[in-house]
Amino acid sequence: MTKQLDLTDIQGNVIRAYGRFGYPVARYVFLNIRDSELGRAFVAAVTKRVTTSVEWGDGEGQIKQPNWTVNIAFAYQGLKELDLPRSSLIGFSGEFVAGMKDRRDILGDDGASSPENWDPIWVGNRETRERDVHIFISLNARLTALLEESYQWLVSVVAQHQGGVVILGGHRADDGQLLDYQDVQVVMEDGKPTSKEHFGYTDGIGDPVFEGTPNYDLNVHGRGKQMADGSWEPLATGEFLLGHIDEAHEYPPAPQPVLLSRNGTYMVYRKLHENVATFDAYLDEHGKKYPGGKELLAAKFVGRWRDNGAPLVKAPDAESKAKFDMALLGADQRGKDKLLSDFTYDEDMSGGKCPFSAHIRRINPRASLEMVKGENPGSMILNKEAFDTPGALTNRRRLLRRGLPYGQAKDRSRDDGNHGIVIMMLNADIARQFEFVQQQWINYGNDFQAGSDKEILLGNHSADEKFPSKAVLQVDPDSDQAPYFLSKIPRLVETRGGEYFFVPSMTALRMIAMGVIDPT
Repeated sequence: MTKQLDLTDIQGNVIRAYGRFGYPVARYVFLNIRDSELGRAFVAAVTKRVTTSVEWGDGEGQIKQPNWTVNIAFAYQGLKELDLPRSSLIGFSGEFVAGMKDRRDILGDDGASSPENWDPIWVGNRETRERDVHIFISLNARLTALLEESYQWLVSVVAQHQGGVVILGGHRADDGQLLDYQDVQVVMEDGKPTSKEHFGYTDGIGDPVFEGTPNYDLNVHGRGKQMADGSWEPLATGEFLLGHIDEAHEYPPAPQPVLLSRNGTYMVYRKLHENVATFDAYLDEHGKKYPGGKELLAAKFVGRWRDNGAPLVKAPDAESKAKFDMALLGADQRGKDKLLSDFTYDEDMSGGKCPFSAHIRRINPRASLEMVKGENPGSMILNKEAFDTPGALTNRRRLLRRGLPYGQAKDRSRDDGNHGIVIMMLNADIARQFEFVQQQWINYGNDFQAGSDKEILLGNHSADEKFPSKAVLQVDPDSDQAPYFLSKIPRLVETRGGEYFFVPSMTALRMIAMGVIDPT
């Protein structure tokens, strides 16, 4: 029986990546609560306008797509300020309670990514808490003018609850300017919107599909979980939504009462600065020496070709890439999604096509971690006898990804511009999912037979000459080519801020606003 979710109870940004639904611009606003009663009244007013996951369209059970969307989430301190009972607060996860800054060692936020280098909004004030981020509100819009309209609506709601909540400033923008909000938007090329980020990679491919989401059966190939017979099924709902069964056939830990947590989730918000000058220079330097040339090397960094996201597993060289491109051009949207996502690493256990340090292999290894040594030296093969479901280890680490790029790379000869990406990851267990991936798969390589080699793009590469970062670009064990060694990898991405948030259901939002959370 197909699982049905109550889409009226789930916030819209949980089910939808808005950028793929005609919302190329967004604004993220953070607030501090100064008065609990007025703060709850503010939440009540916003809740009336919050966008749910109800399907858009003209059919039965659907609603007209809005010109702009509203969604809301809370940091742990915000929930305290709204007077949630202690018996409910103690049910939230320890990492959510601690907050992202206090988890910096786990996340590898050191050096240029250390909290002292984050945008001023994230500094906070331990004594008065008047600078602490309590509430997150995201506004996504079809047009820039409509985004401004949505922001003015929010400003008016804040004004109506004067003394209860305050919008916090301190987001770095162009020329060191500090704004009261974080604007994000798709990257434009020749006046047209793209799905790329500032390094030039096509982004937003292969987001996980889980039980109960609309039309998941159309998108499950490569985005769900691998089954033993080679088919694909959606992931368990409880990997992403609290109050539902997860891949371990358990309910993920959650606060009480059930109505507070069910259909809610945790959101990881991270502002990541992209060092485009360093990236371009490093790619140029090694692209001149790499046998396949610069663009193939760029594809090896991520596991996908930059121009259209073609996976290296399917298109490992220029010839196969040309054939893939032709197939992609002739496919409809559903066909394109399948071409880009429907693959495994079963035929690439050596990493000869997609390296073990490539971005997509570290973020979602699929079934490739259930490995044993093959007959050839250094080769690995899938151990299908060890697990009932191939990819069982990976299925517990999946993340829903939201967000958009920010700023423009106006001068690619400099790293200090205002450009990067704001990424928001949704998961039911921050430690088991996001933090594990960040610590063990991005900043460490042992699970991939890669020692301490970090993921190429997002790794917290060291500037210390004594411990330079490296990565090996593997080759097919049967070929006569030698592996290529990337040496002294610079830090390409730096953290500029972030926090852990709880995204409540609509039911929970109304309960919070009314002050009627009863854990008994």
